[in-house]
Amino acid sequence: MNDVLLMGVDIGTSDSKGVVTTLDGEIVARASRAHDVSMPHPGWAEHDADAVWWDDLCSITRELAAAVEGERVRALGVSGLGPAFLPLDEHDRPLRPAILYGIDTRASAEIDELIGRYGAERVLDRCGGAITSQSVGPKALWVRRHEPETWAHSRRFGMVASYVVLRLTGEYVLDHVSASLCTPLYDIGQRDWIADRADEVAPGLGLPELRWATEPAGVLGRKAADEVGLPPGISVSTGTIDAWAEATSIGVREPGEAMLMYGTALTLVELLSPFRPLSAMWGCAGALPETWSLAGGVTTSGALTKWLRRLVGDVPYETLLDEAAAVEPGAEGLLLLPYFSGERNPFYDPDARGVIAGLSLNHGRGHLYRAVLEGTAMGARHMLEALADAGHVPTRMVAVGGGSRHPLWPQVVSDVSGVAQQLPAETVGASYGDAWLGGVAAGLLDPQSDWSQIVATVEPDPARHELYEELYRFFRELYPATADVVHDLARHARTT
Repeated sequence: MNDVLLMGVDIGTSDSKGVVTTLDGEIVARASRAHDVSMPHPGWAEHDADAVWWDDLCSITRELAAAVEGERVRALGVSGLGPAFLPLDEHDRPLRPAILYGIDTRASAEIDELIGRYGAERVLDRCGGAITSQSVGPKALWVRRHEPETWAHSRRFGMVASYVVLRLTGEYVLDHVSASLCTPLYDIGQRDWIADRADEVAPGLGLPELRWATEPAGVLGRKAADEVGLPPGISVSTGTIDAWAEATSIGVREPGEAMLMYGTALTLVELLSPFRPLSAMWGCAGALPETWSLAGGVTTSGALTKWLRRLVGDVPYETLLDEAAAVEPGAEGLLLLPYFSGERNPFYDPDARGVIAGLSLNHGRGHLYRAVLEGTAMGARHMLEALADAGHVPTRMVAVGGGSRHPLWPQVVSDVSGVAQQLPAETVGASYGDAWLGGVAAGLLDPQSDWSQIVATVEPDPARHELYEELYRFFRELYPATADVVHDLARHARTT
């Protein structure tokens, strides 16, 4: 078995990553691709499933296979951004670009309609989470109402993992994490679709078979094998959403453990047992069998650092981080609300917008970059407080993702929140978890195996935490103080 390799590929919001590992978790090859999000109208966020999801997958797998002798790869695991809604025709071809997760806020009217139809409390009790812009149900209803010709030809739907798995294996399957974000169509207690609601919200749409992320979807077909550069017949896992794959990659698997993922969004996932819904967060199944989780996201996090870097001339991130590190906590009076694409947790407001308060002529790009890091850190603290208020205090927090590689951002988050974060040796993230999930699904790895290795812990600095206490109070006051104006501006942008 020493020559056996595993491959994992994750298709993210703004880039895709892949790795090849040995059975003991050593990474022997890496590849990545950058791509853009299409935003054709205010509040919309889309991906072309073939040009982004499938092409990235094929490009990455072929590069990796060439680097390691592809015939040694025995299992492939996949994950991606999510949830998303991609309508497919009778031949499983995309009918329109995929509507992305909560950063796409077009379905506000459909959200209100479904809440009115099923009741907020009843949905929370049965589905585990509220109906918001994160939910798939309103997105499907939006397509049905606004694009009736598309809906007339819709026979199935895909998310990232389920769509690429369908093309790889011919199997129409979806993992329980992804299904549990299809609110109000999934019963969190029964772990199954709610057939009557599906008939009402998405009539005629065939729903996929549900499996756990550790289960195989099928084997790689011959046609797909030629496209991805891998041997036909290898095992392909069911796949899942990136944050849950990332949590498995760093050993977050026991109730009470939590992951903070520094990506395009800042995503928090805490594992639970038993499950208790919380309206401020998404209640979901877990990636591993018979597990549950609460999750939430600061919608624009890494997306904000990318936005600011572009504004200041694409200078290296290291330069911006060094300049931000040279600025004192509080960014000399700057305070940022990171709601540039609305916000999802711990409150739902698709019309929230970014606010930068306290600007003066003395501020430079280092001050702005630090304000971005501090604003997203305060968003993370807001989610952690919502969990704590409901009795969910993480027993340990592990940080992962691209933003965790430089020491500044995790330190700011710990200083603001007062919570320590463990740092793993390997921060490549979801694709690493995909390789592990693929190995488990293929029967090549013990489900109890663990590749994670913690190498450092970020402790909050008491003096900086005390300083941030006052700034956090300002942060919480700034949103209600500006909400009416930014809501008017959001509505104005949609009509101009």
